[in-house]
Amino acid sequence: MRAMLVSFASYQLWLDWRRTGPHLARVFTDYEPGIHFSQLQMQSGVTGINAMRVYNPVKQSQDQDPHGEFIRKWVPELRDVPNAHIHTPWTWTQTLLDDTRFELGRDYPIRIVDHEIAARDAKKRISCVRKSERFRADADAVFKKLGSRKRPRKKSKPTMDGDLKQLSLF
Repeated sequence: MRAMLVSFASYQLWLDWRRTGPHLARVFTDYEPGIHFSQLQMQSGVTGINAMRVYNPVKQSQDQDPHGEFIRKWVPELRDVPNAHIHTPWTWTQTLLDDTRFELGRDYPIRIVDHEIAARDAKKRISCVRKSERFRADADAVFKKLGSRKRPRKKSKPTMDGDLKQLSLF
């Protein structure tokens, strides 16, 4: 959910991770600075060394909460929205048979962005940037400095009899 939230904020709303990061640090109950900010950078795509991850919040919601239980618990304004529209309340048009007094825009905000259009636009824009020579050079520099976890192995010096020293636990 954290990755999806950062992806949506960064790619579909074009919010800078440096502005969303401090706010999220205050609201995440498991905040840890060493993990938090590096994850924000990775998920928002600014490192250049990770695959671009543009999540679809509706698909994630359907996959992780098919019946809308989490939504109904934490977004009580949507508790009476039918299952067929719980993940996309903006698609629900009430009929005379509905006895719910839900009104989009009054009881729950109208969506501020069409996530599918915004995601398509983000992918296109970011793809253009990633194809540039400057981007590749910058990404390579970041990877060289931060991306590899492999460190050169130190060679052990052989002992007099040609065997390698054995590590002693005592």
